[in-house]
Amino acid sequence: LTGAQDGSVRMFEWTRPQQLVCFRQAGNARVTRMYFNSQGNKCGVADGEGFLSIWQVNQTTSNPKPYLSWQCHSKTTSDFAFITSSSLVATSGQSNDNRNVCLWDTLVSSGNSLIHAFTCHDHGATVLQYAPKHQLLISGGRKGYICIFDIRQRQTLHTFQAHESAVKALALDTSEDYFVTGSAE
Repeated sequence: LTGAQDGSVRMFEWTRPQQLVCFRQAGNARVTRMYFNSQGNKCGVADGEGFLSIWQVNQTTSNPKPYLSWQCHSKTTSDFAFITSSSLVATSGQSNDNRNVCLWDTLVSSGNSLIHAFTCHDHGATVLQYAPKHQLLISGGRKGYICIFDIRQRQTLHTFQAHESAVKALALDTSEDYFVTGSAE
């Protein structure tokens, strides 16, 4: 799966020289993040205008429409994570009201899909990591802060400054004992 500054999203197969599917044409908002769900049957694309779009991967048409597309953040959606069997999605980004980390239910109408919004990260959240064993979300922000959220209780557990500049990467070890942060500095 490839995404570009011009907003295009294409899917390729290793053994074929041509693209299999073009999910988005050039001329859309820049792609900020893309993932497959854990089952590999859906892919999601976040963009610089705050939208998250999700497609079924096994499309037979060359330019399929997403089955879900909604604006998660008023300025940009920088990252997201499929939670559970991809019916629950967490997003990070930047919104005018500082609700920069959000939980969404993809099985209800778009007007009612916001489950919870965390007010955090002045100037926006840049990255997001889901820890399934502990049911935690870890987010990094533009000012170097890390926030850890309990998604069962829907509350912030910890906030601390890890860097002087924007957090650009988060990684979690498989046992979920440690996480690592990387910053713009």
